[in-house]
Amino acid sequence: MNFKRNYKYLLSDISALKGVGTKTQKLLKKKNINNLFDLLWKLPKSYTDRSLSSKIKDLKIGEIQTITLVPQKYNFPRVRNLPNRVVCTDETGEIDCIFFNSYEGYVKKILPLGKTITVSGKISYFRKKYQLTNPKYVSEDSSLIRQVHNQYSLTEGISEKLYNKIINQIISNLPTLEEWHSKTILSKFGNINWNNSIQELHKSENIGKYKNNFYQRLAFDEIFSTFLVNSEIRKKIKKVKKRSKVINLDIQKSILNKLEFSLTKDQTKTLIEINKDLSSNEKMFRLLQGDVGSGKTIVALIAALNTINSGFQVAVMAPTEILARQHFNLAKKLYPEKIKIEMISGKSEYKKKKLVLDKLKNNKINIIFGTHAIFQKKVTFEKLGLIIIDEQHKFGVNQRKRLSDKGGNDCDVLLMTATPIPRTLTMTIYGDMDISIIREKPKTRKPIKTYSKPESKIEDVLKFISKEINFGNQVFWVCPLIEESKKLDHSSAVKKFEYLKSKLPYKVALLHGKTQIQEKENILNEFLNKKFQILVSTTIIEVGIDFPNANVIIIENANKFGLSQLHQLRGRVGRGDKDSTCILLFKSNLSENAKKRINILKETNDGFIISEEDMKIRGFGDVLGFKQSGIKNFKLADPIHNSDLFLLAEREMRRIENSNEDISKFKPLIKLYDRADIINDIA
Repeated sequence: MNFKRNYKYLLSDISALKGVGTKTQKLLKKKNINNLFDLLWKLPKSYTDRSLSSKIKDLKIGEIQTITLVPQKYNFPRVRNLPNRVVCTDETGEIDCIFFNSYEGYVKKILPLGKTITVSGKISYFRKKYQLTNPKYVSEDSSLIRQVHNQYSLTEGISEKLYNKIINQIISNLPTLEEWHSKTILSKFGNINWNNSIQELHKSENIGKYKNNFYQRLAFDEIFSTFLVNSEIRKKIKKVKKRSKVINLDIQKSILNKLEFSLTKDQTKTLIEINKDLSSNEKMFRLLQGDVGSGKTIVALIAALNTINSGFQVAVMAPTEILARQHFNLAKKLYPEKIKIEMISGKSEYKKKKLVLDKLKNNKINIIFGTHAIFQKKVTFEKLGLIIIDEQHKFGVNQRKRLSDKGGNDCDVLLMTATPIPRTLTMTIYGDMDISIIREKPKTRKPIKTYSKPESKIEDVLKFISKEINFGNQVFWVCPLIEESKKLDHSSAVKKFEYLKSKLPYKVALLHGKTQIQEKENILNEFLNKKFQILVSTTIIEVGIDFPNANVIIIENANKFGLSQLHQLRGRVGRGDKDSTCILLFKSNLSENAKKRINILKETNDGFIISEEDMKIRGFGDVLGFKQSGIKNFKLADPIHNSDLFLLAEREMRRIENSNEDISKFKPLIKLYDRADIINDIA
């Protein structure tokens, strides 16, 4: 096969391009542009029309214009730092071409006296005379200039002219790729092929035409390639054969009978899905996604018990020691006495830790709780059958794959997150996993009443929390920053801590990002044990921890937060059987956008609805409140505006999976868009 007729041409190093020297290569690679395909996705943002030539008398100041003129006179000053000047004319007037930092020989070469020359550049006016400074385009052949030139977000040191030349070179040498989509899919995009789509994408007249077939087709390719990779990862995991677990429904019922509530329909459905995975010979790799307070932990602990009763060990990892201990205490409360439960932490004494590790190694511990330390090399299990990871929503695809491999063939993996995200993002981020969703809240969980207050009404807020504290309740007070910022009009946690101590006769504690880990754990434990009434904190309040006595949360500068983050913060209260309140404090003169976000939060407690609205308002890049390591940085596709393409891609992927269709034809697509190692063994 001719190399240039192959997709591999597009993966060639940029050094393969003619006219691209070492300096330009270095500049491009600094921007992570390493091959020809990378260059194709640096799309034009606008264009400059140099096709029409103007007369000097018709020039417009401040605009880029093309002029055909004749150089008449050189002015090369002998004083340093003064520019070289060439007086030029046409039949309508006179203009000066100005050159800074240029040699006389260069100026004479490009603007020879008496020759008809076409130049193009931005027009200015100085001392009652038109002038053109450092013209970018100068040629005796006007056809080389009188064109429409795309404008790109240029890397410093690379001119518009050079960039257009590079892009045009790639497009003119595009390989003719064999179509990878079915006729049904192609018909959705007017049967346009990949090559023509790329060509249309870089035409100046098509800039911003996101609804056109060529744009939609390429956006679909982006989405579909991601889904294919995720599908292959899923298939590879499921190819691993394991010993199945035995589901004992009687033991399961005995746990359920100890609960003070009945499982919701979503919890029951999810438990059935997990039990089916456990009893299968295929390895489970599942995400349990649930809203704040939806009861994920109970479902996970029941799954753990079924695994233990099948003769396997279970490891439960939480991001913090206090959350791990919370799960540990709940398991001790629910599990039969014969189940050997242990917890390992950074605070554990050396002798105790060694004893626990020895017991684990010899299968004398059924389930162990801890932080990420339980997956260190020195921690070994005799018969690990299930890994449960709580609140690990920042895990990317590669991290999750390594985690799945760690436990061995018999080990199932269950990840949990309390971060609801929209469906289009779920398909993108977690497409390598099977997904269970719990939206429904237990009937015992009361909705949190949410109010908004201007900061001028803070005295009313203080009266309210005093009343709640006198009833025996506790309060969270959340501030965006640790210290005052001159640039950002946010309140300081430190300052608010001092303010509340001076205004209220209650015990107040302070927690922020600079607090040492051990001190942080101690403060949270003391708050849990009611040693103080108010906890002033930044946004580091732990996700997932139950503080049943805390029923009020105050969030300052609420308009500065994303909706999803506000919802997560709000979920720190409402964990007990008391009526709970969230008060959103804001400064005056809210924007319409800020008012809209606050009203959405006041209207609903459904995290999935909130995340959808959040994505519509803020976009998908940071909707989770952090930069999600597993999220793909799409160039064209947008989960908000292209939700139909995401659904189409999902349907097509399921069709291929169900029909066991050979995906080797998609190798160019996956290699171009995802460079995925997962498909290296595809023919």
